Amino acid sequence: MASVGQISGECVRIPAIVRETIQLILSDERESKIKAAREIRRLTKTSSKHRRHFSDAIEPLVSMLRSDDIDCNETSILALLNLAVKDERNKIKILDAGALEPLISFLQSHSSNLREYATAALLTLSASGINKPTISASGAIPLLVDVLRDGSSQAKVDALMALYNLSTLPDNLHIILSVQAIPPLINLLKSCKKSSKTAEKCSALLESLLGFDEARTALTAEEGGVLTVVEVLEDGSLQSREHAVGALLTMCESDRCRYREAILKEGVIPGLLELTVQGTPKSQSKAHTLLRLLRDSPYRKSDFEADTLENIVCNIVSQIDGEHRCGKAKKMLAEMVQVSMEQSLRHLQQRAFVCTQTELPLANCPSEVPSK
Repeated sequence: MASVGQISGECVRIPAIVRETIQLILSDERESKIKAAREIRRLTKTSSKHRRHFSDAIEPLVSMLRSDDIDCNETSILALLNLAVKDERNKIKILDAGALEPLISFLQSHSSNLREYATAALLTLSASGINKPTISASGAIPLLVDVLRDGSSQAKVDALMALYNLSTLPDNLHIILSVQAIPPLINLLKSCKKSSKTAEKCSALLESLLGFDEARTALTAEEGGVLTVVEVLEDGSLQSREHAVGALLTMCESDRCRYREAILKEGVIPGLLELTVQGTPKSQSKAHTLLRLLRDSPYRKSDFEADTLENIVCNIVSQIDGEHRCGKAKKMLAEMVQVSMEQSLRHLQQRAFVCTQTELPLANCPSEVPSK
């Protein structure tokens, strides 16, 4: 049976199981606390209402983090993790209750479970913009890079996601670089599926870091580093490919003479050609710009009329493998153009079909989405 009570300043109807579980976690008995934490974890796994109902259990759960009992530590982290998911107020309240200090200490634990759970918790808590400065100032970033370097498979992915969240504060990019994050980032990118969410976040973080000279130096010094970014450009999701071409473009724009050959020798041209037709609008623009920078002579605005994509690619290919490769480049370009034309034709046919189905004359079919 439910009763009406106060939770976080709100008058709400509290289910009996919630009241009983909170009483258990407030007890002095170890087993009761652990049982309650497990119940909170179970009830909050998929229920946003229960996350709100149990917000007043956050402080006793954080107290369990400070225990010397590893079972108390593990069960409380998992309960707090579920309380924080998709609940901004709980994320903030968990940090305000003092959870950060024990979580940071768990990142250095000999227990692989504690280390993994703490990394997952920091990932979730760092999704809150309000929490980011506090987490950054706690010294978490170097420890997260350590997890990225030698943690379990899941911990590495969670550490990457947490670092990505924290990287939206510009000052944190310097901290991430200062602890040599490029090698473990490349290693993770090499091992993961190029179309995965992991690859997307990894390539996004790399793109941001490559705005700094030390990151560009580290990437080219890493065996297979540039090649791995090229592979994402070829096989990644649309968003990953956009970040990958952005990363390579940043390198080439920063120092064309230094990075042009390093990018070309990894076979980037086919992927760039495909992006000029099939990428996102940003990818297409970046791919065009990078192709111009990769050709033998720098791009000049005065050359615009003769600076067709075909001429650019033939220039690049002929410099690398001889003039006979221009025929192949032209064939690739023709195929890309054909794909683009077919896509445009399908789009027009679909629009015509929609207009016919709604009994509107084709002339009345809108060419743009109306503003709202």
